[in-house]
Amino acid sequence: MDRVIPLDQPHTSRIYDYFLGGKDNYEADRKAAQEILKAWPDIRTAARVNRQFMQRSTRFLAEAGIRQFLDIGTGIPTEPNLHQIAQRAAPDARVVYVDNDPVVLAHARALMPGGTSGTTTYIQGDVTDPLAILAAPELGEVLDLSEPVALSMIALLHFVEASIPAIVSAFLSALAPGSFLVICTITADFAPEQVVAAQDVYRVRKLPAQVRTRDEVTGWFSGLELVEPGVVPPHRWGLAETTEISASFDAKVSCYCGVGRKP
Repeated sequence: MDRVIPLDQPHTSRIYDYFLGGKDNYEADRKAAQEILKAWPDIRTAARVNRQFMQRSTRFLAEAGIRQFLDIGTGIPTEPNLHQIAQRAAPDARVVYVDNDPVVLAHARALMPGGTSGTTTYIQGDVTDPLAILAAPELGEVLDLSEPVALSMIALLHFVEASIPAIVSAFLSALAPGSFLVICTITADFAPEQVVAAQDVYRVRKLPAQVRTRDEVTGWFSGLELVEPGVVPPHRWGLAETTEISASFDAKVSCYCGVGRKP
């Protein structure tokens, strides 16, 4: 049975939509978002930088030959979406989106049709149950798990309080060699007071929130070949080395990202 999330309770994907300037959110989401903004005024910047990392990493993988993408924690559609980036570089790219908010899935089905030769489909599922996602008939109709897949979990895992290594291991065990793991998640390493205060706002509203250290995030890539420059803030991944970025911007974004290849 599909999980029903009451619209009078905030949800992380709709709060994120608000931070990105979207309109697919409700009063409860906006109230929670305003409280979070008081604690972490730069969180809109973090959300925007996350999206930019998604675009760069997806383009990198498509240009590297990946033709299958499994995006978990899709969120409210915000153009350009992952499938649009992938299919611009590789029109035959196939994408499966997964989210646990039925509002997200309703928008996804309406707003994210596939390209002319690529395929896009949507699953209502929860990242804490990898086996259910992997066993979904819709996934098997689109993805061939005997071939490499890019597993994307961007702006998701800071909302997961279960064991991330166990979740990642369950997914990667089912994926072929040559598959990739793409992660971006919040940290308190740069601006602990404001990030932890924002985390507390989520928790008060019974929304899961968990910040991690760089060592923890690096550990999620255990056994994988990290793509240079490794685990770094997302605005430092995939840009020219000559790009100058101040340390103060790291504190505004307060995230780590990474891309790893399964040997």
